[in-house]
Amino acid sequence: MHGTPHIVSDVMTHTVAAVGRKATFKEIVRLMQDWSVSALPVLEGEGRVVGLVSEADLLPKEEFRNSDPDRYTQLRRLSDLAKAGAVTAEELMTSPALTTRPDATLAQAARTMAHSRVKRLPVVNELGMLEGIVSRADLLKVFLRGDEEIEEEVRREVVAYLFPTPGSAIRVQVHDGVVKLAGRVRDTSLIPVAARLVRAVEGVVDVEFELVRRGHSDGSPDPQAAQPGKSAPA
Repeated sequence: MHGTPHIVSDVMTHTVAAVGRKATFKEIVRLMQDWSVSALPVLEGEGRVVGLVSEADLLPKEEFRNSDPDRYTQLRRLSDLAKAGAVTAEELMTSPALTTRPDATLAQAARTMAHSRVKRLPVVNELGMLEGIVSRADLLKVFLRGDEEIEEEVRREVVAYLFPTPGSAIRVQVHDGVVKLAGRVRDTSLIPVAARLVRAVEGVVDVEFELVRRGHSDGSPDPQAAQPGKSAPA
């Protein structure tokens, strides 16, 4: 029913700085500084992603530069200590790299980032070849969508589908991404469905309802309807 959702290729950065396995520590730092990035994909061959090296991978070298860690620290921070002594991307990188595909939806990419607690994902094709990189900031771009565009989609894809006239008369208003549906409907049991569908529209921040069942002569709200200013249960 809904329009085609945005996918990773719509928002990703296509021109990406990357390094090979043998790139040195200083080359990695310099490239990060020059490109103003906090991580670099590590490539081999014609561009296949084999890992990712980030600022977090580089920091142990500074952290342990003048220290002599005790036995407990050595056991607990074994990986970090290994990276403190690393000098090439191959030794520093996290491998295999967590990646996403260009045709993945923004929601899929966001879930991957959230579950794995990472800030960016290399974007690869079916052969594992680098095509771009997508960051948390890229995924938030959908919230820059204009209120008028959101309103038109909600009206066309949700209201017209669930509450067609003449059985219902719904007004749609959007302000700063918050959608408000007001008016009279024939079937208030559809309100939770409408809430889910409106929230699925890209750029929507929240949804509110002021809906009553059509036919209430006294104008009192349906007990099952969402109350003013409250989101219906999803």
